[in-house]
Amino acid sequence: MAGNSVVDDEAAFSALAERHRHELRVHCYRMLGSFTEAEDMVQETLLKAWSRRSTFEGRSTFRAWLYKIATNTCLDALDRRRTRDRPVAEGTGASPFSEVPWLQPYPDELLDRAAPPEGEPEAAAIARETVELAFLAAIQHLPPRQRAVLILRDVLGRPAEETASTLEVSVPAVKSALQRARATLRAVLPRHRTDWGPVTAPSEEERAVLRRYVEASRDADPDGLAALLREDARQTMPPASLVYEGREAILDLWRPVLSGNRAWGEWIAVPVSANRSPAAANYVRMPGEAVHAAVNLDVLRIEGGLVAEITTFGPETLPAFGLPPTL
Repeated sequence: MAGNSVVDDEAAFSALAERHRHELRVHCYRMLGSFTEAEDMVQETLLKAWSRRSTFEGRSTFRAWLYKIATNTCLDALDRRRTRDRPVAEGTGASPFSEVPWLQPYPDELLDRAAPPEGEPEAAAIARETVELAFLAAIQHLPPRQRAVLILRDVLGRPAEETASTLEVSVPAVKSALQRARATLRAVLPRHRTDWGPVTAPSEEERAVLRRYVEASRDADPDGLAALLREDARQTMPPASLVYEGREAILDLWRPVLSGNRAWGEWIAVPVSANRSPAAANYVRMPGEAVHAAVNLDVLRIEGGLVAEITTFGPETLPAFGLPPTL
């Protein structure tokens, strides 16, 4: 786009900026870990872009200019978040989820809208490893600027020079921050989780495991659930700092739900997908009630045909998936 003739026209500017809204929201989500905050940051980014339109000189692409504004808007938000306890990187035995209470899921349907239109140089589907919950939780352990460098360089593939310009630092500073960020991730994530792969949707095997998971809760079948869990499976529940380590701990948690007397009511689950992983939105109908009320959302990480991790979110996350509060 040459010159400022388009960006000075409000309708044309709005149409151009809207083309990038979904991908900017994913970028802000990676930076912040919160779907709700990401939506707020995108809106703030677009308002800032319009008010600063005279600063766009065409030396970079309009998209790169928007990413610079979005990145720095998120960094400002992270500075304001300093009143919260900062997560501290620990060894692989720790759960990064328990120290990231603001973590929220991202609907796959919205991820699918985030890639630039086909035919554009930046067009690329969003790979699982760059949006999966384990990765999102892990990068929250990075200082904000290291996080920004890692996302811009390793996830988005931006050149070091462009990243330095975005953050207004030197190229050597970018390279140093990236080395430190990668070292922290190696301490928090399993080795293969730092390799960006092409997977962009749950596999048929994963969908089959999800169906069995839904059936186990529907049928109040503890044996069925036990058969799906790895022995070292883990369940976490952001924003609560609750971590249930191992198959037996998870079964103890679920026992009231799966007991024959239906102590926690009648459960049904709606299969969905979040963060490129299979997920289930759970509803319960208590005795005497006419409808099933939303309870939570379980996002599953499946390895080798078994559930390795369950991340459970509250019912307030379901509207983003287009799901109602009752069934």
